[in-house]
Amino acid sequence: MDDHKPLELAKGIYWVGVVDWNLRDFHGYETPKGGSYNAYLIVDEKIALIDTVKAPFAGEMLNRIEQIVDPSKIDYVISNHVEMDHSSSISTIMKVAPKAKLFTSSKGQTGLSEYYKEEGFDDWDLNTVKTGDELSLGERTLMFIEATMLHWPDSMQTYVKEDKILLSNDAFGQHVATSKRFDDEVDDVMDDAEIYYANILLPFSSQVLKYIEKLKELNVEPEMIAPGHGIIWRKDVARVIEEYGRWARGEATPKVIVIYDTMWGSTEKMAMEIIEGARSAGVEVRLRHLRKNDWSLTMKELMDASVVALGSPTMNNGMFFTVAGFLAYMKGLRPKGKKFFLFGSYGWGGGAVKGMEKELESGRFELAMESMQIKFRPFEDDKKACREIGYKLAEIAKENARS
Repeated sequence: MDDHKPLELAKGIYWVGVVDWNLRDFHGYETPKGGSYNAYLIVDEKIALIDTVKAPFAGEMLNRIEQIVDPSKIDYVISNHVEMDHSSSISTIMKVAPKAKLFTSSKGQTGLSEYYKEEGFDDWDLNTVKTGDELSLGERTLMFIEATMLHWPDSMQTYVKEDKILLSNDAFGQHVATSKRFDDEVDDVMDDAEIYYANILLPFSSQVLKYIEKLKELNVEPEMIAPGHGIIWRKDVARVIEEYGRWARGEATPKVIVIYDTMWGSTEKMAMEIIEGARSAGVEVRLRHLRKNDWSLTMKELMDASVVALGSPTMNNGMFFTVAGFLAYMKGLRPKGKKFFLFGSYGWGGGAVKGMEKELESGRFELAMESMQIKFRPFEDDKKACREIGYKLAEIAKENARS
């Protein structure tokens, strides 16, 4: 497709979003593949714009709309989510189409009023909707679905009933920049969706399960899912909903992931022996050095592991700074159903393992067994002990994956 043109998803329904090829960080979530901000235009007896894009890209979105219709003719603007990557072009659109009616959730109204009170909010014709409310465009009907805490309180989605297209905003998205728009045109989309879930939606897994049940109650069976970020699903629609359920339930495999950092190699030697012991017991293993691997992918790898081993050298009587940072990041995402093992090394004074234990206790994470620390560097007896621990962790991983 021509990157500058809109893309027709179905008759009269267009993608008019933008691709952010240079996006590398999304509020702390690393995005090495870039990203996109998706907006959708529906042309019927009435014209509706569903979501907007990040403000610096407003002109590009308007250019795509202008290739279809005069933007001033937009009748309805739907704001599924207040966060700035979706809403910060709303004030631009409302100036271009001043007679347009704006629809959002009740919490969306609160958010928009606070974000845009100096940008003309009081002059907007704002209307609030709730789950099950419908808006006729002529031949098409939009149904609104509140998706509370997926991943903000105001989040909602818009379902085009006749075409069975779910405009899902932050659910089912990925952060990836590509000139292709559909899941059957791009490799690794499900992996990208899993990384996205692990770093954006994981803390809200209980709400995700309720949301999936809500779709069933509403008899919403989409044949296409068009999210606010990334690729549009038209092939693996049922599968991505199924995967969301699996991720939300915290289903884990017999897998041990070892996450660590090291100063002079002692903690790394321990990590290598633990991995070798776990591998010898026949489970999947992953090793992640915190300064050599991005944390976003590490969280994706952690999400389906049943045992997590964390290792840190002692620095200034405490954890190494990257380990402390990752623990804070992980605690905020609140992975469920994991068992943890802690290890580390120290020289003239300890403290790293104790610090990690304190952090896990405050986050109510479960320890698989007693922690291990060694002074200076691991010798043969220490290495043997680490291999034995790895083997035991693998057996715990097998049991934990079955429970």
